[in-house]
Amino acid sequence: MANLKEIRSRITSVGSTMQITSAMKMVSAAKLKRAQDAITQMRPYANKLTELLSSLSSTLDSSEGGVYTKNRELKKVLFVTITSNRGLCGGFNANIIKKAKSLIEGEYLDVEVEFLSIGKKSSEYFTKNSYNVISTHDDLYSDLTYKNTSEIAQSLMDLFINDEYDKVVLLYNQFKNAATQIVMNEQFLPVESSEESNTPAGDYIFEPNQKDIVESLIPKSLKTQLFKAVLDSHASEHGARMTAMHKATDNAGELKKELTLSYNKARQAAITGEILEIVGGAEALNG
Repeated sequence: MANLKEIRSRITSVGSTMQITSAMKMVSAAKLKRAQDAITQMRPYANKLTELLSSLSSTLDSSEGGVYTKNRELKKVLFVTITSNRGLCGGFNANIIKKAKSLIEGEYLDVEVEFLSIGKKSSEYFTKNSYNVISTHDDLYSDLTYKNTSEIAQSLMDLFINDEYDKVVLLYNQFKNAATQIVMNEQFLPVESSEESNTPAGDYIFEPNQKDIVESLIPKSLKTQLFKAVLDSHASEHGARMTAMHKATDNAGELKKELTLSYNKARQAAITGEILEIVGGAEALNG
């Protein structure tokens, strides 16, 4: 009977786990809808602004592009890692950490790399493993607005202008759908100009002039680029968590079925054993 008691306890435990994972799945689904709406509304504007800026920048000399377009000898790089504050979302956070480590061991092997972290999971990992994390912004998700994100973007621009870093790279998960997130390795600074564009600069009349327009657009474009990356990551997090909790609920359901079957078999075996004992005792008395 002790075996039956143990199985019954496990069935109860698995049932409780199913309730928790199912509830987390529903919460993530609700949050995903809002986050998905935010990034789908933001993405066309951000992409068009970046396309326009790249087109205009490509027609300017490097000396006219402003302080944000200067390419310097690569000695020091800043990685901006965008992860979540919580786990239970599959490989969402681990994929960003793996990507950062692969870049450090590959493309940036001979370059000094430091980190600015958005999200507790990357902050904790890189700090624990003795990487140089210059600042963390784990509280951004509690009030995720353009204003708060633009302050971080401005600090990145200031660091680049002051020659503290020769390159700034964004590492984040781009939202595709609830089940799919694409790890992005995106150059933030210096601003890259596009050699090929579908929108020739000659189609526009510039007032006051092209150079001033580009220089005023770049800071706005960079702030928008970071905000889009954070919104992408935010939507990806909820999609990954919803998918992970859906799988966990299904797995718990399968385990509960197996345990219930084991319980019924053990219970039947116990009942059969008791019947055999009674029959054996009765035969002994009759003998």
